[in-house]
Amino acid sequence: MPRHNRRSSEPERTSSFGGVFGGAVVVEWRGEPWRVMPITGAAAAKEYRCPGCDQVVRVRQGHVVVWSEYDRTGEDRRHWHTGCWAARDRRGPGIQRSGRAPRR
Repeated sequence: MPRHNRRSSEPERTSSFGGVFGGAVVVEWRGEPWRVMPITGAAAAKEYRCPGCDQVVRVRQGHVVVWSEYDRTGEDRRHWHTGCWAARDRRGPGIQRSGRAPRR
């Protein structure tokens, strides 16, 4: 007799922009709720520009995708290096450094 997989009683979770997510968490930052979803290196298929350091998040490099809880279209998703997101209060958008800029 063949085995049948049981269906999960838990409904499939979807994000506010229509895609399926597994592991996105809501984080409070600057008084707003933000969804943060880790992306594995195997799933990273494109290059992105990190808003924290203004450097490239390379193909096959693990990182996090961050978007506002209020963003219903998903157009404002940003791909951050994991370390840059962890240091986001020190390395937020608008801080741009050249290669020879002094570190404070």
